[in-house]
Amino acid sequence: MASAPASLDPRFATDAASVRVNRLLYRALVDFDAASRPVPQLARWERLSATRYRFVLGEEGRRFSGGGRLTAEDVAATYRSILDPATGSPLRAGLAVIRAVRALDEDTVEFELARPDPLFPGRLGVGILPAAAVAAGRRLDRRPEGSGPFALLDWPAPGVLRLRRRADGLVVRIERVRDPTVRLLKLLRGELDLIQNDLPPELVRYAASRPELVVRRRPGSNFSYLGFNLEDPDTGRLAVRRAVAHALDREAIVRHVLAGAARPAEALLPPEHWAGARGLAPYRHDPERARALLREAGYGPARPLRLTYKTSADPFRLRLATVIQHQLAQVGIRVTIRSYDWGTFYGDVKAGRFQMYSLTWVGVRSPDLFRYLFHSASIPPRGANRGRYRSAEADRLIEAAEAARDPAEQARLFRRLQALLHEELPYVPLWYEDHVLVARRAVAGYRLRADGAWDGLTAVRLRAPARAVSAGGGGRG
Repeated sequence: MASAPASLDPRFATDAASVRVNRLLYRALVDFDAASRPVPQLARWERLSATRYRFVLGEEGRRFSGGGRLTAEDVAATYRSILDPATGSPLRAGLAVIRAVRALDEDTVEFELARPDPLFPGRLGVGILPAAAVAAGRRLDRRPEGSGPFALLDWPAPGVLRLRRRADGLVVRIERVRDPTVRLLKLLRGELDLIQNDLPPELVRYAASRPELVVRRRPGSNFSYLGFNLEDPDTGRLAVRRAVAHALDREAIVRHVLAGAARPAEALLPPEHWAGARGLAPYRHDPERARALLREAGYGPARPLRLTYKTSADPFRLRLATVIQHQLAQVGIRVTIRSYDWGTFYGDVKAGRFQMYSLTWVGVRSPDLFRYLFHSASIPPRGANRGRYRSAEADRLIEAAEAARDPAEQARLFRRLQALLHEELPYVPLWYEDHVLVARRAVAGYRLRADGAWDGLTAVRLRAPARAVSAGGGGRG
């Protein structure tokens, strides 16, 4: 990993590493298909009325790693805990539509909603916790107990996790290695068996030339963007954000810095998503237009626009930031880069201590994320509207899309919302990065997913004599 998970309790997991590890440790009521529509994982469901849903648990995945059987009461306890303000879960705002959750018997749980929400099943992707552990207030962030395909064996150091695959006892060691060159050297020496993402293109090219390694790719859906503080006197101005968008040469960055391993993005949801935006006119690289927008906003040689850009200390992310800094300088925007270790950087972003930053949203599935990111009621700590974006029209479209019962109407409203966001630019869309696996030839059975999840570890095997599998993976959230 480029960064270690912050929490192994799914009620508090918001960074990419935590989400990916937790997906291995826990099972949820629902999962998603290739078009990001919700499908059963632990349970199938029935819509009893506009505000009542009944979920019936199946038999698969119902044994916690501690030995207990997962029941409807565990489901109810998990969601009640998230909804309890005293818990302080960042997921609470996205689930506030739940008025009550009741276990009817061991296999059946009902959700009563405060208002109709046709998207509701897609909100239930949270890993289920044991009710007894929740009631006892156990520290599940360090000692997780889920019913997923893996269990935590130990956490011997801050950057090292060892997971045991429950089906056959295979041990997977997941290790944080911040420097990508060191990561690849460890792979070449056999200290790691596979790396997913977070290798710069030149190292991927080098890995492809090595006979002992295999490189595989697939297009991804993880959305990279520039975020802005809309309460800042500079980045809060639409003309400034549009100038930044036109100053960027995204195609050149994709071609030369990312070695073609990405596709330009115009919206949070990729076009193949059932509610994905299509036909949005891209912000073309247009330095003259960018300079004109800056002049209209009162900036120029006598009064240059100065921005501070925060990013992580990952060498490749820092290189991307430097390229963006150079492109913005060509239109007269003077950018100061501030790079920090992941914890400090992510803490600043969540607290709104930034003018401009770059991050990637990973595992985007349900469009309910729009409320979490852009509704005016979702400013932290009630959500992840970190840029303090406030728009009555965006709020109306989010609420109308959530209330629409016809999937085609929902998709139409979400596309209108994405067109509005594309116009008002609380984020400047950058690209959807491809996923890249670099592995030793002894590794077999690992499949990349479009969302970058590490589910491939559930089927990975070694052709060599059995031993612990070591994995280095990347992600930003």
